[in-house]
Amino acid sequence: MSSEKEVKDLMVSIFDYPHVPYWFSVGQAVQLIRMSVSGQPDRLDPVAILVFDEKYNLVGTATRNDLLKGLGPDSWKARATEDERSSLSEAEFLSGARERAERPISEVMEGVKHVVQPDDSVTHAAFMMVRNSLAMLPVLEGKKKFVGLIRMAEVFDDLAAGAE
Repeated sequence: MSSEKEVKDLMVSIFDYPHVPYWFSVGQAVQLIRMSVSGQPDRLDPVAILVFDEKYNLVGTATRNDLLKGLGPDSWKARATEDERSSLSEAEFLSGARERAERPISEVMEGVKHVVQPDDSVTHAAFMMVRNSLAMLPVLEGKKKFVGLIRMAEVFDDLAAGAE
């Protein structure tokens, strides 16, 4: 039965996923995500880019949404009013995007808050993802060593197949 599967049975290798050091720029991260799916129609589009420190410890993730916010002006930030956000034109966005693309990805990434272990059940991972509105979870061995990712796409496929 599907609920007996463990996270390690569905996880994706970190080497199959785009990743950068925390000092890379937002623009470099955007280019890496674009290149990671270029010419590979059978590959799943990455939902985020992984961000590491000098010792290759996972420190965060940046979704495409995070990267777009990083390229956008301050009016795209959560604290801006709806009027400020909706009045932004494409020209205003583009006028400063090149400068904002030079900011380090560490300024726009989300720190790691939720993780699973390789031997956790797939249903536990699904619960964590649904509860915290996550498209993926880092898989840490011994609560320290980053060994892979589990993504909602694989979790959904697995659990949906077990429900048929």
